[in-house]
Amino acid sequence: MSGSPDVSFDPKEHQHLRYNPLRDSWVLVSAHRMKRPWAGQVEKPPEEHIPRYDPRNPLCPGNTRANGEVNLDYESTFVFENDFPALQPDAPDPGLDQHPLFQCKAARGVCKVMCFHPRSDITLPLMKKEEVVKVINQWADLVEELGATYPWVQIFENKGAMMGCSNPHPHCQVWASNFLPNEPATSDRCQRAYYEKHGEPLLLQYAKQEAEKKERVVVENSDWLAVVPYWATWPYQMLLLPRRHVLRISDLTAEEREGLADIMKRLLTKYDNLFEVSFPYSMGWHGAPTGPCLKENNSHWQLHAHYYPPLLRSATVKKFMVGYEMLAQEQRDLTPEQAAEKLRNLPDEHYKTRENQEKGEAKENDGQEGK
Repeated sequence: MSGSPDVSFDPKEHQHLRYNPLRDSWVLVSAHRMKRPWAGQVEKPPEEHIPRYDPRNPLCPGNTRANGEVNLDYESTFVFENDFPALQPDAPDPGLDQHPLFQCKAARGVCKVMCFHPRSDITLPLMKKEEVVKVINQWADLVEELGATYPWVQIFENKGAMMGCSNPHPHCQVWASNFLPNEPATSDRCQRAYYEKHGEPLLLQYAKQEAEKKERVVVENSDWLAVVPYWATWPYQMLLLPRRHVLRISDLTAEEREGLADIMKRLLTKYDNLFEVSFPYSMGWHGAPTGPCLKENNSHWQLHAHYYPPLLRSATVKKFMVGYEMLAQEQRDLTPEQAAEKLRNLPDEHYKTRENQEKGEAKENDGQEGK
């Protein structure tokens, strides 16, 4: 069936499909659905009054964790073996004698936890730029260390209780596995196919196109670009891309790491400023496979980070991936262009910094009046 010949297409009004070249899949965009009233689930706002140090928090410096290990009295980043790892290096092999409908393979690896900062009441956008650089350097070191053995090293951060994070202390996880997981395996296949057909990395070409169009760019600098991708599924999803062809985070120059710290602080500040709340999300880095793959040609790969925030209408109304999304295909209500414009127009100054300045000025005025 064809559409009405008398109506011109408007992506903000008319549903349409968009192609995701990293997953070889399609997303349904239905922006007109944002007009419907909301009478569904309302989330509890995130806790804003987090203590700088909590003697009961197992991630704080000097505290004892569940397995009896005592944390170092760290002053910067801190990495330790996950006390409840999903992957262990010595798991037995299930064997090869299996029915094709009941296949099983060995899964081995290591899981680490990395604290960003000794304080629990601080997040990445509120950290100093040099502190964020230390986080990036630690990520690079872990990819190099674990990637010497394992073919995949997944850095990921679940931020906020809404994304399943049970501890407010700023931290991420790093899982290294002896297998290539589903998402990067699909991305590897799609990037390889594009490179073989066009002779240029998919995401390098994509970054160039987005830098020219500008309509989905949220923040940028000389080395990095943060965009709401054309094929975004989550309302304020973000794709963070280097402008130069880079395979892995460990390949970044000192200057590019400085630029990455800058772009992360600016992006995450805009996230927080959107609903004036510590913005929840799941994020992760994807780079060329490691381990045995270090000897292979991975020119089709381009380093990138994904941010998947669940919030849709406010600090308490989130996007649910249910029903049609689970049984048919992904669907979104807000166009990527609308989401990018909202984020782009937000101030670069963090709302907490502004609030603290206003409180300081109010105290100073009260003091002067009392003289």
